[in-house]
Amino acid sequence: MLRSRSSVEASVVPTEKGYRLEIRPSEILQYRFAQLDDYSLLSRGAFPHRTVTLRLCGRVSHSDIPGTWGFGLWNDPFGLSLGFGGNPIRLPALPNSIWFFHASRENHLSFRNDKPANGMLAQVFHSPAFHARLLPAGFLLPIFPRLTRKLLSRVIKEEAAFLELDSTEWHDFKLQWNSECSSFWVDGDRVLQTPIRPNPPLGLVLWIDNQFAAFTPEGKIRFGVLKTPEPAWMEVKEISLTK
Repeated sequence: MLRSRSSVEASVVPTEKGYRLEIRPSEILQYRFAQLDDYSLLSRGAFPHRTVTLRLCGRVSHSDIPGTWGFGLWNDPFGLSLGFGGNPIRLPALPNSIWFFHASRENHLSFRNDKPANGMLAQVFHSPAFHARLLPAGFLLPIFPRLTRKLLSRVIKEEAAFLELDSTEWHDFKLQWNSECSSFWVDGDRVLQTPIRPNPPLGLVLWIDNQFAAFTPEGKIRFGVLKTPEPAWMEVKEISLTK
């Protein structure tokens, strides 16, 4: 069952066939998000999905929304919870995801130099629970960030396709994650198929927010929040999730 969450100056509103996730305009630099998910009350090991086909129709308010938005499945790798207040214990992890993801130009969300790192993407990440290279990567990050990024690129497998489409118009999106491959379709046309598959289990997420993160080929690390001078929203409908 999908659960809605949102910050101040943001909302998730049911529509006739789906939902509208919106961030209201503000010049204040404060994190704002609207989200639907089916994992927020679970520990990462109890996330509900191991293979899945997701279909939905979606559109957004404008093509250059500051921050990120999208829909798909992930392991919430940056989530941190120590179990207080009845919340599940969840520590940071390496990314595993399969999703349609839009990142504004302030973002750089790839560990490889030959993959698209922002814009509208069909994207998949596969990471192990642990790898011996992670130990030197943790120590080297503050001193040699470019080397750390190179080490991570050898541990984290990824594939992505940049999508040329007018995201302000309704489009039919489909992704399929099975035991053999990860596949993506837009309006019935396959836009990406790869043997790279995320490491389960994953949770379903649909979101819009005003944050950015970048780990550039030059080793520069940036993250923060962006102003939203006009309303930013994502509408989704006809959501179908099948095993």
